[in-house]
Amino acid sequence: MPRNSLPRPTALAAVGMGLALALVGCGPGGSTGSTAPSESTACATAPTPPDDLAGWGPPATAPTVVPLLINDPVVCGPNRILFSVLDPAGTPIAAPDRTTSVAFYDLGRDPSKPITKFDGTFVWAIENVRGIYVGYASFPEAGRFGAEFTTAAAGGAPVTIRLTFDVQPSSPVVKVGDHAPASKTPTLADAGGDASHISTDANPDPAFYKTSVDQALAKHVPFVVIFATPKFCTTAQCGPTLDRIKPFVTKYPGVTFINVEPYRLKLVDGLLQADTDASGQLQPTTVTDEWHLVHEPSVYVVDRDGIVTANFELIFSVAELSAALEAVK
Repeated sequence: MPRNSLPRPTALAAVGMGLALALVGCGPGGSTGSTAPSESTACATAPTPPDDLAGWGPPATAPTVVPLLINDPVVCGPNRILFSVLDPAGTPIAAPDRTTSVAFYDLGRDPSKPITKFDGTFVWAIENVRGIYVGYASFPEAGRFGAEFTTAAAGGAPVTIRLTFDVQPSSPVVKVGDHAPASKTPTLADAGGDASHISTDANPDPAFYKTSVDQALAKHVPFVVIFATPKFCTTAQCGPTLDRIKPFVTKYPGVTFINVEPYRLKLVDGLLQADTDASGQLQPTTVTDEWHLVHEPSVYVVDRDGIVTANFELIFSVAELSAALEAVK
């Protein structure tokens, strides 16, 4: 199975997929601001910081709040950052009334001065059940970076905790600014008009299966492609993602919406079943590999020129998707 394949357990069923992170001692907080980063170009690599970097070592006492950086990977250039906070037992404590801010440090350059910071925006993953925080940050180079999280429950004192993580030079995943791959995705025409033969959504919207990605590109229409599988989702987010997007179909009649099942499926007695490998693992489709996906669900917004203008992995807010669609409609 290719290394960018999807079938692996993810923690978003509880919170989200976290990077391998090293918690470090607390540091001071600071004021924040939040802007979406612009596209970056070439990527250098920062010097390697020492292992005993002052202020970035293990905490002296066990933290009362544990931050979880969900992105996998974080790459050089612009990133949409997803994170949560846990209690010491690993229980998610992210909430709409809990404030969060994050400051990022290039540890190989200047571990005392943040290069960017933002206030986290809380987004429900499943309404009134669980949620995470979203922000935007751009990293000028690859290497070892630090993140300083400051968070406070409603009426509570702020807590600050640091962790370190690696920024990768690049990722094969299709990203903002890339040309969308001209993938041939299943349509109702391929399924004899029966959406249940190409979608595991219990209540599929036929509009999601009228047009293939390659057809949308050929027609030069803006479109949204939603990689989501309600029946076989490893994150429990695929069904809610489709349900959150369905109301946008009538609101944006000039935009084409396309749902793609990311795993290989087969019809068994008229029902879609997973076409697993010899070890029983889900297998990515050719389209999944063309887009180099590492998460499901994943949502892409593409403009009339075939350029990806927005990408929402795992979760998004109505405001985020609305802004992306307004820009391409």
